[in-house]
Amino acid sequence: MTANYHRTKLRKEIVLQRLRENGCRITKQRKLLLDIILQEECTSCKEIYYKAAAIDASIGAATVYRMINLLEEIGAISRKNMYRIACDMRCNKENACVIALDDQTVCRLSSGEWYDVISEGLRHLGYVSVQNVEGVVVESCETDD
Repeated sequence: MTANYHRTKLRKEIVLQRLRENGCRITKQRKLLLDIILQEECTSCKEIYYKAAAIDASIGAATVYRMINLLEEIGAISRKNMYRIACDMRCNKENACVIALDDQTVCRLSSGEWYDVISEGLRHLGYVSVQNVEGVVVESCETDD
């Protein structure tokens, strides 16, 4: 828990520094929005807006969209990576995970199959013993290929 707090605090400071470098004022609203975004629980701008408005009623939807655009401009986030993907044994969505292999074949896994792959892989590699996977967050990495 403490490591996650320190990592989030460091990420926040880096993002705030990048915003300053781009000439942005660091307002109370921007800090609040950044805190909400760094919690990594929101799946859309609308969800961020609702959480922020519950804390500070003066924040408008346009403020949220502008902040998201700013963060995207400085490379702090990518909108396509803002989604949390979570599945468990009760879920059985088809094509929840699509994996492209280097021989041009594609594996399509239902969320139940994806859950099994992650669980078995973690057990096989010794990361878990009796625990069950509760959710999976997938962050894509951008490469310069």
